[in-house]
Formats: sequence, structure tokens, C-alpha cells
Amino acid sequence: MERQLYAKIFKWVCWALLIVSVGLLVFAFPKFGGAGEEGAVTLMLNWAYIILGIAIVLIICIALFIDIRKNATSLEDNPVVKRPVKTILYVVGIVAALLAAYFFASGAPALGFTGTTTDSELKLTDTVLNLTYILGAGAILAIIVGEIIMSVRGKKA
Repeated sequence: MERQLYAKIFKWVCWALLIVSVGLLVFAFPKFGGAGEEGAVTLMLNWAYIILGIAIVLIICIALFIDIRKNATSLEDNPVVKRPVKTILYVVGIVAALLAAYFFASGAPALGFTGTTTDSELKLTDTVLNLTYILGAGAILAIIVGEIIMSVRGKKA
């Protein structure tokens, strides 16, 4: 029953975001995108940032809500709830990776690029590239460590 409720909520949220996005495209695009192609692109990028931010916040909140709800019966026995703490530690790890990627980003202009960019655009681009490197290395490391652990324990994939 709970899964069906979550599926309905997810479906309605997706439809609402789709309707708002189409409404933005139809009504706001001609009005605010009138500054030429750059105004329209800026409007759509800002909307994408808003949607991404909402998605990240909702993912964290829903994960914490589900973890707390699953452990609600054991709260009387064990005042320390372990699963939400684990979720918070995952979030802290993700934030640490983001901060590391940001602080290692140089913000230097790309070689051979003749267009105009701002310093913040260059820093953001370098941050995304660094984050891609960090996550790629983490994925490869997780595969290698996972295989080693499985071979030591004697489990087959």
C-alpha cells in the first residue's frame, strides 16, 4: 500500500514539473527570452538550476523520511537511529566531494576558445570536470574493492 502511495506521489510531482516547464516554455519564453537567444537560454538554464536544486533537496528529505519511518518502531528501544545517521554521512561525503572539486578548480580559460566567458562560468566548468574525475575514480575504486572483498569472502558475482 505504501509503495502505491509513493508511486502516486512521484507520478503527480513529475506531471506538475512537466506542466510548469511547458508553461514556462510557452508563456515566459517569449516575454523574458526577448533579449535574443541569450535571454532564452539564460531563462531555461535558470529553470534547470531550480529544478535540479529542488530534486536534490527532495531526494535528501525523502531518504531521511523513509529511514526514520522504517526505524520508528525501534525508537523506544534504541534512541540512536543508525540509518538516518548513515544517510547524513552520505550527504556529508557528497558535499565534501563537491567542495574538493570546487577548490581544485582553477578557472583558467580553455585553450583555443575565443568566446567570452565570466570567471564564475570558468570556475563552474572546471568544478564539473573535476567532479567527473573524482566520481569516475571513485567508481573504478569501488569496483576494484568490491571484487577484492567478494573474492576474499568467497562469494561469486
